Amino acid sequence: MKLIAGLGNPGKKFEHTRHNIGFDIIDHICDAHNVTLTKTKFNALFEKTTLGNEDVVLVKPLTYMNLSGEAIAPLMNFYKIPLDQLLVVYDDLDLPVGRLRLRQTGGPGGHNGIKDIIAHLGSRDFKRVRVGIGRPDGQHKVIDYVLKKFDAEQQSQIDDVIDRAANASFAWCEKPFNQVMNDFNQ
Repeated sequence: MKLIAGLGNPGKKFEHTRHNIGFDIIDHICDAHNVTLTKTKFNALFEKTTLGNEDVVLVKPLTYMNLSGEAIAPLMNFYKIPLDQLLVVYDDLDLPVGRLRLRQTGGPGGHNGIKDIIAHLGSRDFKRVRVGIGRPDGQHKVIDYVLKKFDAEQQSQIDDVIDRAANASFAWCEKPFNQVMNDFNQ
């Protein structure tokens, strides 16, 4: 069994913001595969389903971004999902808007949601799909930037990267992650 978690912040005011791209990708996977997240437990909205031939738990933590590990770790324990079967999808300031980067492992890279997941799991050895949101110009604070929506000029890039990230996440249900990385890393 696998667990695919998209990171974001709960609540209407955060919908479709840069920091919530992980939620948007989980929603895209759900729409493409006729899945509705209906379960709420462990500070998460989730559903167990089958994608390809793989049992998968799709997750949107209901904690705020910086506490994502509080939702993911208990779900992994409940379903007895090994660390190597976790994929976390999230925004990345260090990648240009619309860029996609898959990794087998790594540090938090300044991302507090990833930092919290590492702290709760006691390991940084889990798979990631990093989605580029770019950095703000010198006039904007990072916190203000990540909590804003993409502008109209960037929206087509974002729609494309959401689709590619959802496809990469699904591909992992059918292929080894190394192959998925080769197919989707730019």
